[in-house]
Amino acid sequence: MGNIVAIVGRPNVGKSTLFNRLTGKKSAIIDPTSGVTRDRHYGKSNWNGKEFSVIDTGGYMIGGDDEFEKEICEQVRIAIAEADVILFLVDAKEGITSMDEDVADILRKSNKKTLLVVNKVDSFAKSMTVSEFYSLGLGELYEISAANGSGTGELLDELVKDFTDKETFDDEEMNLPHLAVVGRPNVGKSSFINMITNQDRNIVKDIAGTTRDSINTRYNLFGFDFIIVDTAGLRKKNAVKENIEFYSVMRAIRSLEMSDVCILIVDASVGFDAQDLNILSLCERNNKGVVVCVNKWDKVEKDTNTMKHFEEEIRRKAAPFTDIPIIFTSVINKQRIFKALETAREVYENRQRKIPTSKLNEDILPIVKEQNPPAEYKGKRVKIKYITQLKTPYPQFVFYCNLPQYVKQDYIRFCENKLREYYNFNGVPITVYFREK
Repeated sequence: MGNIVAIVGRPNVGKSTLFNRLTGKKSAIIDPTSGVTRDRHYGKSNWNGKEFSVIDTGGYMIGGDDEFEKEICEQVRIAIAEADVILFLVDAKEGITSMDEDVADILRKSNKKTLLVVNKVDSFAKSMTVSEFYSLGLGELYEISAANGSGTGELLDELVKDFTDKETFDDEEMNLPHLAVVGRPNVGKSSFINMITNQDRNIVKDIAGTTRDSINTRYNLFGFDFIIVDTAGLRKKNAVKENIEFYSVMRAIRSLEMSDVCILIVDASVGFDAQDLNILSLCERNNKGVVVCVNKWDKVEKDTNTMKHFEEEIRRKAAPFTDIPIIFTSVINKQRIFKALETAREVYENRQRKIPTSKLNEDILPIVKEQNPPAEYKGKRVKIKYITQLKTPYPQFVFYCNLPQYVKQDYIRFCENKLREYYNFNGVPITVYFREK
C-alpha cells in the first residue's frame, strides 16, 4: 500500500484543522465560514516511524451558490481516486446531513480504505450521539477533536497500519536508483523517456493527460543502470480544463514517493510557473534529489543572456532551495538529454553522500564557533559543541548545542549553506537540526 491520505467531507467539518494537526503546521486556513479551502494543501506527516502525504480537499457541496463548487467537487473525486486511504470527516455537532450521505455513497463505491472520523467530539454528551453515523455504512468510526487532538492517536494507529516504508522498494531492482520524471502535463515527460530508451514504451500525443498511470522502465545502456518512472498526466477528459494542475500534483506525489531523484521537466516556451514551483516544493519536502530540465529550448527565441536569465528566474522562485542543477534540453533535437541523465546520477550520489563526524567537526565546527548563533538567554549565548550526520537515506545533520530552542531559522540556513559550500550536495535538500547536548 502507498502512503497518500486524503481528507474529505462536506464544508466546515474541520478538515483543515485536522490537516494542520497531522502536518504540525498551520498552512491551511481555518475559518468558520464554509468553503474557505479551495486550493489544495499538501503536507507531510509521520506516525510511529511511518511517513505519509496528506491532502486537504475542499468541502464537497452540491446545490450551493459557490462559483467554485463544481471544480471543488471534481477535485474531491480525484483525491478519492488517487489516495490510498480516505479520512471521511463528519461533524458530531450537526449530525448526518444529505451532503454527508452523498460523500459516503461515493466512498462506498470507491472500494478504498476509508476511516469514518467523527470530529468535534469534545464532551461526553457529544460522544453519546455519534452512533448515528454508523448508518452511513462505512464500518468502524473514530471519535476525535481535531482542535485539541483528543482521539487522534487511535486514528493514526489504524491509518498507518498498512503503510510501507518509503525507502523500501518491493521490486527486484530494489538496489538501483529510482528516477521519477515529473512535471506538468504536456511538457514532454513521455517523449523524454522514449528518446533515451529509443523505444515507444509510453504513448506520446500532444494531449495533456495521455499517460494514465506511472510506468516503470529499466534503463541499462551507455553505463547507466536505473529505474525510471514516467508520471501520469490526467485521467479524466472532463477534468482537463478545471483540474489539470491538481491532478498533475496528485500523480507527482504518487511517483516521487518511491524515487530517489526527480527529473522535473519544464516547458521553456511557457516558463517556470507556479505549478512547476509547486512540484519542485513537493520534491524538496519529500527529501528527493532534483534535476530541472528546461525542455523545448529549441522553441525559445534566444540572445546571449537568455539562458542566464531563465536560470536566474528559476533560482529566484525556488529560493531558498537554489542549489539545483538546471539543464536546457530539446527532446526533439536530442539536445543534452544524456547530460540530464548524467546529472541525475550525480545528484543520486550526492544524496547518498556521508560525511564522517571527524571531517564535519574539522571543517564546519570552527566556522560556527567563530560565528555563534546571534541569540542570548539570561546572559548565556548559544554554543555549538559538535556536529554529526544522521544515518538516514538522505542528508540530515545534527548540531549539538546548549540552547537549541533559541536558534533562529536564518542561522539554520547559514549552517546549511556552509555544508553545501564544503561538500557537494548539489540538487539535494538538506535537513539541519539543533539538539541539546
